[in-house]
Amino acid sequence: MDSETSKELQILVTLRKVLSSVVREITPEPGMRHPLSQQTMEDVRQSFSLIAAREKEIADAAGKPSLHRPRFTDETPTSNVVNLHGMKKDDNNK
Repeated sequence: MDSETSKELQILVTLRKVLSSVVREITPEPGMRHPLSQQTMEDVRQSFSLIAAREKEIADAAGKPSLHRPRFTDETPTSNVVNLHGMKKDDNNK
């Protein structure tokens, strides 16, 4: 990955983080009216889609999987964490 592409990826990641922070901060409590118009909300969705698409293109061109795949809170995890602390080696199975 050249420095220009790296810079572009850094810009995209920063834009995505800032945009998601703004969305989180302005999201109203349940039952309250959203301060953004429907068109603005659609523009935000499109912005996220464009950012994600370009990040994927850059990752594909570099031969790497995209590291910034969004996850939904109700999405089933694709990995399991296994706690190895406290496990003892079984001397009988050498």
